[in-house]
Amino acid sequence: MKILLVEDDKALSARIQKLLENEGFRVDSAEKGSDADFLLSTESYDAMVLDLGLPDGSGVEWLQRWRRNQIEVVTLILTARDSWGDKAAGFNAGADDYVTKPFEPAELVFRLKALIRRAKGHAHPEIQIGELQLNTHTQQVYLAGLAIKLTAQELRLLSYLMHAAPAVVSRIELSEHVYDRDQEPDSNVIDVQISRLRKKLGGSYIVTERGHGYRVCEPEPASGKRVTDEE
Repeated sequence: MKILLVEDDKALSARIQKLLENEGFRVDSAEKGSDADFLLSTESYDAMVLDLGLPDGSGVEWLQRWRRNQIEVVTLILTARDSWGDKAAGFNAGADDYVTKPFEPAELVFRLKALIRRAKGHAHPEIQIGELQLNTHTQQVYLAGLAIKLTAQELRLLSYLMHAAPAVVSRIELSEHVYDRDQEPDSNVIDVQISRLRKKLGGSYIVTERGHGYRVCEPEPASGKRVTDEE
């Protein structure tokens, strides 16, 4: 999942970025509203963490502008302003959640994961497709009740596909949301990692939609036919 962190306190921004990256998120950071405005106009994000006290204007004002411009990215406000008036202003501007500083790191992570999950249509913290299950809190994957060992990159890839299910996810979207900007995959990397995931999951959960991308869905009966890159 790809997060935009808008925070002008460099030390705090670095700590939050490390926290989120340790949870498997890809994070872009901005210190000013104008920097965030540029990124939002050129990139796609799964969620944004927004401070209110920015050097070039209130985070509330920036959020109002983005909502007027139809930028609907899920937004969690993270700020030291804890009055009811500030909270009301944030929600009225279009925020989806509001966390005050100081905050518990685990709470920020749980709230962010819940916002993203619900935005993609999953109310329960465990996403289940057939016998394939992803626990979004622990980031553990199970198949028929047995834990599946995945690399960090395989987990990020499968997690994104499962959150999007049953929709088809293009290779471009996977490249933008799953891989770090300085580690964007070449044309073969995604294919190789999809192939490895298929081997670990039995080969029937990840479907290739020719010319469109990939999707995760419940396997068809044995007589059914699925398209995979190995065929």
